[in-house]
Amino acid sequence: MPVFPKRNLCSGCACFSIPWDDDDRMNFLFSEFKENRDVNTKDWDSKMDFWTSLITQSCRDRGAVCVNLQELNKVFRRKGTSPLGLGTVIQSMARCGKIQRESEFAANVDSGWLSWGVGLLLVKPLKWTFSTLLGSNRVPLEESFVIIELVKEKAAELLAAYQSSEFANRSLLSFQELCALSSHVCTDESTLCMALLQLQREKQVTVSLHEGEKIVKFSQPGLDRVSPVSDVDIGIYQLQRSEKLLGERVEALGLEADKCREEARLLLREGKKSQALRCLKGRKRVEKRADNLFAQLETIRGILDRIAQSQTDKLVMQAYQAGVAALRLSLKDVTVERAENLVDQIQELCDTQDEVNQTIAGGVPGSDADMDELEKELKSLLEDTKPDGISGLPEVPTNPLSPAREPSLPGNDLLSSLPPVPQTYLNITDEQLEEELNRLTLTDSASRPALLSGSERTFMLTNFKYAFLVCHHR
Repeated sequence: MPVFPKRNLCSGCACFSIPWDDDDRMNFLFSEFKENRDVNTKDWDSKMDFWTSLITQSCRDRGAVCVNLQELNKVFRRKGTSPLGLGTVIQSMARCGKIQRESEFAANVDSGWLSWGVGLLLVKPLKWTFSTLLGSNRVPLEESFVIIELVKEKAAELLAAYQSSEFANRSLLSFQELCALSSHVCTDESTLCMALLQLQREKQVTVSLHEGEKIVKFSQPGLDRVSPVSDVDIGIYQLQRSEKLLGERVEALGLEADKCREEARLLLREGKKSQALRCLKGRKRVEKRADNLFAQLETIRGILDRIAQSQTDKLVMQAYQAGVAALRLSLKDVTVERAENLVDQIQELCDTQDEVNQTIAGGVPGSDADMDELEKELKSLLEDTKPDGISGLPEVPTNPLSPAREPSLPGNDLLSSLPPVPQTYLNITDEQLEEELNRLTLTDSASRPALLSGSERTFMLTNFKYAFLVCHHR
């Protein structure tokens, strides 16, 4: 019996957190579904969701995409008892589109290449049809169903494995090569066939038979869907197979030549010269055959390179063709005559605009005469409104003003503004001037309450002497 982990099998439903060894809960889940869902909708849906998710997860863990009722009864057997409602679960999943019978799944695709037995494609679907017609709701134990969610996952994994493999540059693969390539993705050939059917339904793969051999063609990068297998594809496939076979034979002949050489060396050590000579002759023949096969291999590789180059050229030509078609479509309504007509219209409009601007800039005729009359009237008004007192004022000086000097002390400004000192000698002494200054000072003492300081006294004495000299000079 499988050991199920004590964990939540589906985070979307709280009932899945019940451990597998909970007898009360398991007895409910292993019981048969009630005929009428409306009796207890909550319990009915809870049990259905549990088994639906558990079946899907169980198949995903085993890497399977197909399931049948007989297998499920064995997988979920617990304490000698199998779930009684699995048939109802299968029918519900089929009605919801979560699963589909293998025969129907294959019939929806062009699957004539499938090597299924008559029992699967005819007998079992007939049994299902007869049981349906007879009113029986029982699901045949051996009827195989495809889980749509899982087969889509396998198809995506298979396509990713091809695109990341060394065969990605080859569009055609043999079925045996594909089996070896997908061994880590598909557990068996049946799973691989289901994945190929899904890819064929998605237009990513096409499968055909060539001389009794299955060949698979994948869609190439940049293309939305795969193209049908053409004669060119078959020719390339045969060349690639020949290249592979010739490469294997050349490698085998190289190993055989090395073996002959080693045998000749051993025979020489044993003193068997004639036998060693025969081994060397055989080595020469093997090397000659290997050289011939290698030349053929190089020829095939050259042809494949030319084919690859031609395919590249074809893509370039298709791109050119698409570009020309797009350019022609974009220039559909553009002609030289129409372009010249538009240019003439633009030039005519520009000329009209220039004439309008010149007319506006010229002004209204007779405006100059009006302006002269207005100027004369304005001048007469200015003369009439001129005040009388202005005539008695002195004229405005026209001489330029003296440049401004740097600021200095008041005494310096005063001395600089005075006239030049006379050069004649006066009949007066400094004592007499001092007495005169003292007399003036005493006379003006009523208006000056404080005595003169030393600097002030010297300044006044100097001015007094200068004034006396000026008067005497005059």
